[in-house]
Amino acid sequence: MIHTIFGAGGPVANALTRQLISHNETIRLVSRRPSTFTGNNINWQKADLLNYAEVLQAAKGSDVIYLCAGLVYNKTIWQQQWPVIMQNMINAAKETNARFIFFDNVYMYGVVNGTMLETTPYNPVSEKGEVRAKIATQLMDEVKQGNIQASIIRGADFYGAESMNSFFDSMVLAKYAKGERAQWIGKPKTLHSFSYLPDCGTALYLLGQTPQSDNQIWHVPTAAPLTGMQFMELAADVFKVKPAYMAINKLMLQLFGLFNPLVKDSVEMYYQYDHDYIFNSDKFEKYFNVKPTTYRDGIITLSQTLFK
Repeated sequence: MIHTIFGAGGPVANALTRQLISHNETIRLVSRRPSTFTGNNINWQKADLLNYAEVLQAAKGSDVIYLCAGLVYNKTIWQQQWPVIMQNMINAAKETNARFIFFDNVYMYGVVNGTMLETTPYNPVSEKGEVRAKIATQLMDEVKQGNIQASIIRGADFYGAESMNSFFDSMVLAKYAKGERAQWIGKPKTLHSFSYLPDCGTALYLLGQTPQSDNQIWHVPTAAPLTGMQFMELAADVFKVKPAYMAINKLMLQLFGLFNPLVKDSVEMYYQYDHDYIFNSDKFEKYFNVKPTTYRDGIITLSQTLFK
């Protein structure tokens, strides 16, 4: 089997690549920049996801194609590029008859008063959420029509990335690793779920190995949520420091955004941090008989690797 990863080099793509390497699978990594992964069963192919000819060429011969791409965190770019990328991937899956697995987030759910499930209706309250709802519907409409074999797998906010893309990594774990005060976005008393990045890679790998899991939506195995205070106390305990922190409210985020475009574009997502953010993965756990990494085990591993 040939497993082709579009968006290679990103945190989730790298987690999947490591899983595939550990199982001696044949891997094709597709991105605009050369891959750092090497090996007898690995090859890299350059492609722009906005260029269908390049996408199709990279997809040819694949048994499974995965879309793990991340775009610049800008709503205008998302509005312009995500629908094009999704259509290119759909068309490539149709033409090559490859199974297609899309790694998604939870922005399309909007504010959920309760638990996020695979069946939670789309009710975006942000422009980026509207884009994610649009492309998810775009894909699953093709599935419903029987045009392709495809699935969506969604993760909560993730942690454990070398790129420090996660606020939990950069604003809590990295701070405590240096003996500094942590920063928490939103209300520290609200509940929040975090998906451990290696669990994201494992989940993608399992779906790739299981054709009968196609044509539906899944959630990455993710431990039960904790409050922000509990997360910081747990992290502080692992790093042997005091759980000191500063809470960042929406006004502070808006002020930071005056000087940082990425922060400015994250303001519309603030609702995720002043409301409970409860992500459920029972469906995946029961189907594949797996359990998510506990937060303590995940943080201990990161303290010995990423933050040593």
